[in-house]
Amino acid sequence: MTVLDETTVDLPLSAAMREGSQAEHQAAEDSSFMSSLLDGRVNERGYADYLLRLRVVYATMEAVVRDHLDDPAVAAVHDEALERLAAIDADLDHWCADTERTVDSPAAAAYRSRLEDAAGWGGLLVAHHYTRYLGDLSGGQAIGRILDRTFDLDGAGIAFYDFPEIEKPKLYKDAYRARLDALGLDDADKQRVVDEVKVAFRLNQELFRELAGNLAAYAR
Repeated sequence: MTVLDETTVDLPLSAAMREGSQAEHQAAEDSSFMSSLLDGRVNERGYADYLLRLRVVYATMEAVVRDHLDDPAVAAVHDEALERLAAIDADLDHWCADTERTVDSPAAAAYRSRLEDAAGWGGLLVAHHYTRYLGDLSGGQAIGRILDRTFDLDGAGIAFYDFPEIEKPKLYKDAYRARLDALGLDDADKQRVVDEVKVAFRLNQELFRELAGNLAAYAR
């Protein structure tokens, strides 16, 4: 049974998703791996290992989303301009061209399983879509700039953070949130979406925790 959170359930869906997941969002951002990456203390191998895990996530999510475009909630947010798999592969060509595109990662496997399970209802897929892509269009942009400076990339190897078809990310995010709000979900379904956003942030936190276990090897 879905338990309603009275502090967020009366908000528009996009605001409820943001407000209801703040603690989980902050915990993921505060991970030791991400802090080290942003401080320039993670080497090329560490970043490549991060990309390999992201590849599992985006390959799964993008396939599942395309398979469920008949769901009105999924159709409302789907946009090929957001898809990241090709960009991740291009970046892996830069960071580890000779490495096989597979990774032994329990955290990535758990994330993949959750995405596959979320296919049962479009609202759950929307929760994951929102968590990843709006993050990429927000804080992800700063990460790309930091990597560019840290490794003196001159734009190489950071295609993941480049959305060439989205000229104005803020306007795009505003329109995306408006589409979420227009879904017209009832309180119980809105809470299910918020709860799944929390799950998505926890899954990302587990990816970071797994990577943090190798920080000594990733030291730069």
